[in-house]
Amino acid sequence: MNMRPAGESMANASELSDGYIRIGDMAKQFDVTLRTLRFYEDKGLLNPKREGNTRLYTQRDVTRLKLIMLGRKVGFSLREVKQIMDMYDPDSGNVKQLRTLLDKSERQLGRLEKQRLAIEDAIGDLKSAMNTWRSALAARQGAAA
Repeated sequence: MNMRPAGESMANASELSDGYIRIGDMAKQFDVTLRTLRFYEDKGLLNPKREGNTRLYTQRDVTRLKLIMLGRKVGFSLREVKQIMDMYDPDSGNVKQLRTLLDKSERQLGRLEKQRLAIEDAIGDLKSAMNTWRSALAARQGAAA
């Protein structure tokens, strides 16, 4: 799965020569607000380097933000995203992390499929009602003419 946001290029002007990315450039790359990035930092999801008041993000932060964005897109809570990311342990092969991720993903997929069915039912009901209303309107306009 391509986890790179549309239009993102790691070899662009927003990347600093020492490999760090400034907060404004990070926000633009991922189409999020500065407040969002600060919020993720406050929650322990991102850990940018600080130089005075300047936040500088590493490639690790970029990867973590990609995972946060994917997790949020598919409906995971930030708590779940953090739990999964905190399980990262390359020395163990990340088996526990991957099992947890698959378990949570299977449950979330089930929830999303239920939501899709409910939305499809609602769309069908609305289309049916709209057809009834169109017929009633046409009959009334015809009678008035």
